[in-house]
Amino acid sequence: MVSIGDLLIDAGVARNQLEECRGLASTSGESIDRILLQRGYLDEPTLLQVYAKHLGYEFKESLEGLKVPTQFVDQVPIQFARNYNLIPIEVTDDRIVKVATCAPLDPHPMDDLSALLGCEIDAVLAPRLEITGLIGRAYRHKADGIDEALDAVAEDGDIGSMAAEIDEAEDVLNVSNKAPIIKLVNTVLFQALKMRASDVHFQPYADRMQVRFRIDGILYDMDSIPRRVQDAIISRVKVMGKMDIAERRLPQDGRATIRLGDGEVDVRISSVPTSDGERIVMRLLDKTSKLYTLDEIGLTQENQDTMASFLDYNHGIILVTGPTGSGKTTTLYASMAQIDTSQKNVLTIEDPVEYALAGVSQVQVNQKKGLTFAKGLRSFLRQDPDVMMVGEIRDLETAEVAIRAALTGHLVFSTVHTNDAASTITRMVDQGVEPYLVSSSIILIIAQRLVRTNCKHCTTTVPITDEWRAKLEKVGIELNLMKGVVSVGEGCEECFHSGYSGRTAIYEIMPVDETLRTQIMEGASATIMKRSAVQRGMVTLREDGRQKILSGATTADEVLRVTQLDFE
Repeated sequence: MVSIGDLLIDAGVARNQLEECRGLASTSGESIDRILLQRGYLDEPTLLQVYAKHLGYEFKESLEGLKVPTQFVDQVPIQFARNYNLIPIEVTDDRIVKVATCAPLDPHPMDDLSALLGCEIDAVLAPRLEITGLIGRAYRHKADGIDEALDAVAEDGDIGSMAAEIDEAEDVLNVSNKAPIIKLVNTVLFQALKMRASDVHFQPYADRMQVRFRIDGILYDMDSIPRRVQDAIISRVKVMGKMDIAERRLPQDGRATIRLGDGEVDVRISSVPTSDGERIVMRLLDKTSKLYTLDEIGLTQENQDTMASFLDYNHGIILVTGPTGSGKTTTLYASMAQIDTSQKNVLTIEDPVEYALAGVSQVQVNQKKGLTFAKGLRSFLRQDPDVMMVGEIRDLETAEVAIRAALTGHLVFSTVHTNDAASTITRMVDQGVEPYLVSSSIILIIAQRLVRTNCKHCTTTVPITDEWRAKLEKVGIELNLMKGVVSVGEGCEECFHSGYSGRTAIYEIMPVDETLRTQIMEGASATIMKRSAVQRGMVTLREDGRQKILSGATTADEVLRVTQLDFE
């Protein structure tokens, strides 16, 4: 039999690296596979495939679409599954449970799991991120312990006890031996992360505090918390965000980092005083969530080709526009990921830095220290850049620096808040930028919105009723194209009975061509510029939405919710 050492060397580990890892393993007591990963000598999928071959295990690169046996979710605490990265993926006919693991050299947790379940176990190797994702999906619908945490709060005589206890990065899975109020806040955050919430609201009322989650852009009421623990919860959240717990009359902002097992989540915290007490909103930015590529964000092939061609330009401004929460940052990151950082110097200034981009120097805005978008962009010009990204153009100073950068041979990416592509131009002029500078610097404008997609677990086709007919006609779809049916989610446990799961973007992409440059110089209105662009082949937001309805990706309700008429 070929030794594991030879297999590792064949996979790309140098012999001296292998000896180094063996030495570290013998002195530290840590397994050699963990050390190889920590040192970066092999990527995880390759390493797991080597061990699968050596040990005779099955290897699965993806666990997408697999269903976890309910017996496991009922019998095994989530802390156990998370701590040891174990999740069953199948029960065979002879009652053997196949369990995905990313630690092939650690058999003890598998033995403990076998004892918990009372059955024999077969190991299947899979990457850690795949396992943690499946654990999150499996436990999503299990009772989250909020009632239990509330009971503990009720029994605690000193409600504010230990509210000030704080770790550098609080692990929301670690609720054992925590003060009741900390346990309650951690449990709410864990529930939010399991349900893919982007924001958590603690909204005070006269008789209670209401917890609300924003999932796929829609707010849902979750648990109610008794009024008497409101102050303790607010104090706890303020401590997490390093805010002033004594100041209750002024709005405050804070930041925190929480951990979910191995992954980290950035939290932006905002408090405002209301007549019923302070209201808290926490924005969750999961650093472990995947970075999307241009072919995954909802672009048609034609729009994708258009964008890809502009990414090769060596100077000019590419603007992404839309309201808050419309996916602008995701589009920017997907675009930046296409740029070859080995040949180009790429810098970004963001508020905040949401995801780490390989090969890109990322700077975070710091208003207190005077580091604004404009100052950061100005300093970038002395860093010999090829490509720059500025989080948002929100004032004349930032706009002027971005334009100067574009006119001096740099490609600049940024965002603005406007309703469509054409009104971005009039917004820049209204900010005080000269029309000739706008026309000569901007090369591409991308307007976008996010629409919820039909749940893949419960989507079905239903006959077109009078209600659906009215909606489809309002969107502008000819009924003969629908073949008498519409695709719609019925609602199931996977999508919280909403019929939707996940989101995709609809786009309006407007290249700044010679005709548009002339119109900008002549001071044409946004409507005139938009009509002219449509005549030259531009697909509007609503038209792109129509195409996604026809493909069955989303519904007329969603397109009507996020778009207006193309022309009033």
